[in-house]
Amino acid sequence: MAGLEKGNHTRITVFLLVGFETFPEPQITLFVVFFIIYLATISGNLLLILTVWTDRHLHTPMYFFLSNLSFLETGYISNIIPRLLVSLLTGDKTISLSGCFLQLFVFSFLGATECFLMTGMSYDRYLAICDPLHYASNMSPRASFWLTFASWALGFVAPSFTIIMASMLPFCGPLEINHFFCDLTAVLKLPCTDTSLTEMAALISSSTILVIPFVLTIMSYVYVILTILRIPSTIGRKKAFFTCSSHLIVISTFYGALIIMYVVPSRNQSLDFNKVFSLLYTVVTPMLNPIVYSLRNQEVKDALSRSIAKMWSSTKM
Repeated sequence: MAGLEKGNHTRITVFLLVGFETFPEPQITLFVVFFIIYLATISGNLLLILTVWTDRHLHTPMYFFLSNLSFLETGYISNIIPRLLVSLLTGDKTISLSGCFLQLFVFSFLGATECFLMTGMSYDRYLAICDPLHYASNMSPRASFWLTFASWALGFVAPSFTIIMASMLPFCGPLEINHFFCDLTAVLKLPCTDTSLTEMAALISSSTILVIPFVLTIMSYVYVILTILRIPSTIGRKKAFFTCSSHLIVISTFYGALIIMYVVPSRNQSLDFNKVFSLLYTVVTPMLNPIVYSLRNQEVKDALSRSIAKMWSSTKM
């Protein structure tokens, strides 16, 4: 164990990520499962980004948000899964202190950005359905750019203070993080000092990042649903609900897991329980996004068909 002597303690500079050792499945089986999921997620999100950016029919604010979400999800899952795959394949579970907090920061940054970005997407749907006559002026390319920029900027700033506070704590042992990545809840169980102030800052930060965007998103969709219910045509109502349902599926999975993990008091939650719930927003949601938004969206399916047809015709020439 690498470390720096300080008083009667050895300051830890290397952690061990326990991962899924306590689970009954063989590690190689878990490796194959996560490797397939990772490849499918990366391929699906990159294909969605490529489709949006190369098809002029999809150069609209909604798909601009969607391509940013897919880019974010690619980074989100790449921050966690490759390190987990190395651990499952080689048995090397070590991660440096600096590497751990870098992973923690990237995870928090991208997670917070996703919360704000989903709020922007819900606002886009609100304007499109509740105020369609002014949609083009209110959600111009310039407005969608600044909403997206603000999501990334807020996502970067919002968790920074808590992560800095946590990184300044002394870690003297134990060195095992009972998780498959450097999650703040698990990391804060390790310092050899009182962590109540950092835990309070983390609770305030996570509550602000999660609850405020969640409430704004729910408010947008309450207005959207009320507007849809007033549409006289049954076909019109079904089409409007179908358009919003993809976003609602992703939001429900993402926010549900995060709120249970970081807002609901967790003293009675086991770390194995936390690991299972963490899979929902670190693995399942990034994998769901390209599937839900492409298979449930006729415009994306049409764009994919055009792209495939174009590639097929080019290969025949």
